[in-house]
Amino acid sequence: MSDHKGLMEGVYRTQRHFYDVTRKYYLLGRDRLIADLCPPPGGSVLEIGCGTGRNLIAVGKAWPQARLYGVDISEAMLETARASVAKAGMSGRLRLAQGDACDFDAETLFGRSCFDRVFISYALSMIPDWQRALAQAARCVAPGGRLEIVDFGQQDRLPRWWKRLLLRWLAAFHVIPRHNLGPVVAEIARETGGRAHARALYRGYAVRAGIRCGAEGFSRR
Repeated sequence: MSDHKGLMEGVYRTQRHFYDVTRKYYLLGRDRLIADLCPPPGGSVLEIGCGTGRNLIAVGKAWPQARLYGVDISEAMLETARASVAKAGMSGRLRLAQGDACDFDAETLFGRSCFDRVFISYALSMIPDWQRALAQAARCVAPGGRLEIVDFGQQDRLPRWWKRLLLRWLAAFHVIPRHNLGPVVAEIARETGGRAHARALYRGYAVRAGIRCGAEGFSRR
């Protein structure tokens, strides 16, 4: 955790001040994911890699009865998130905590081990051990709940020059689109007894994937 945490603190120490203004133009699919969450009345929603809190605040506005939780490895980003949450008037219903996406203890951080909806938005492409982070996220889903993911795709239906330039630019920010995201999500679903989905968005620019948990809950293998 320490190496990745140090890297993220360095990346976002300055970027956090203008992150939301710039990212809205190319982190596509986030708002559609939020609109699709549909947590049950009074349900719980956890974002892993919550960053500035932008997404959780949007969830709070869309689903005013939901209880909201966010975890991020970067204290710098969480500082910005806390200020944004307070400004939005959601401090009483939105809890934030620092933790590694791969092995955080939700019970210790939030007093609960599972959530009705868990989502990860454009964070897996920045987590070195992203498969472990996905498995950890699945363990946090309550019976009957869902894990939802949106991230960069492989740009496979876009011009080659676009793909080449975008991947080079993303690499400068330590972002690596995960080419096998769909198969990994499907494998975790098989291991846990859930149902997986994955599809490309915007001609392959982004990918949506997720796992639906059965009423009996996920196997905790």
